[in-house]
Amino acid sequence: MIPRRNQPASPPRTVVVTGGSSGIGRATALRFARAGWRVGLIARGTAGLEDARREIERSGAPCATAVADVSLDAETERAAAALEAALGPLTVWVNSAGNGVFGRFLDVSDAEFRRVTDVTYGGTVNGTRAALKRMRPRDAGVVINVCSGVAFHGMPLLSSYSGAKYAVRGFADAVRSELLQEASRVRITTVFPPAVNTPYFRHAASHLDLPPRPAKPVYQPEVVAEAIFRAALVPRREVEVSTTTVLFALANKLSPALMDKVIRRLGYDGQTTASHKAALSRDPTLFEPSAKASGARGDFGDEARGFSLQTWADRHRGALAAAGAGAVLAALFVRRR
Repeated sequence: MIPRRNQPASPPRTVVVTGGSSGIGRATALRFARAGWRVGLIARGTAGLEDARREIERSGAPCATAVADVSLDAETERAAAALEAALGPLTVWVNSAGNGVFGRFLDVSDAEFRRVTDVTYGGTVNGTRAALKRMRPRDAGVVINVCSGVAFHGMPLLSSYSGAKYAVRGFADAVRSELLQEASRVRITTVFPPAVNTPYFRHAASHLDLPPRPAKPVYQPEVVAEAIFRAALVPRREVEVSTTTVLFALANKLSPALMDKVIRRLGYDGQTTASHKAALSRDPTLFEPSAKASGARGDFGDEARGFSLQTWADRHRGALAAAGAGAVLAALFVRRR
């Protein structure tokens, strides 16, 4: 449809993505860019940021970057101010920055554990604070927190990451309730990805004998990016990205003791690999950013799924509901005849 000449043009929309230089964050930034959004990226490493910026600009979208450690509130605030000055009012803020360390709890040092918590949980807190300072006065905006299936049941060998993601979920629930109480139109959505093929596994610290890997089934980061993009447009409290995540949450509710046993086996047998490629690509970045650009995908693309039935069903829930209602009516009609 051609807009009328006197019809005002839609204002440009701006998204800021923390952890935007690689993994889910990078795939998400590119998804918004391809839809015509202005994109702001926050990360620690300049090499990854510049590589991501070039990719986004090749898609035709304006992009600005800010170097910051999101575990530090002052740096996060400075980054938010700089990106808003460069791109305009923030429409959506995606908290995607995170890191990890693989190993038994007692093998993980206090410094490692705290670093994972400070970035993965603290970075979400700082990012949300920076976003809400700008969105609440305008009474508009969406904060999307990238959580994890491990927020429903912690994963062995990932105690720091599991605890941080549990905290992200509880934090989002609390702040969402505060916004509801004040009748704010600012939304907070929590997204729960499954295991994803990202550089996270080469960047995580590890005390294991073999390189870490995502537990099967594995999905491509673009699947999660699509779910995040949809969450920015369609109001949702929480979004489970795959049937794996849905079943993970449901099984833990129905039989947490059984889940303990399932996760024990999955956690130890399914999170390491003998892959020579994975061993060669190891690039731990827990305390220092990588000097190399990483991209969105990791080392397990040959087995990663590029489609999620759960995400498809979410997107077509209206049509599915109508089809279901039609089937019920048809069955009743046939029965009456």
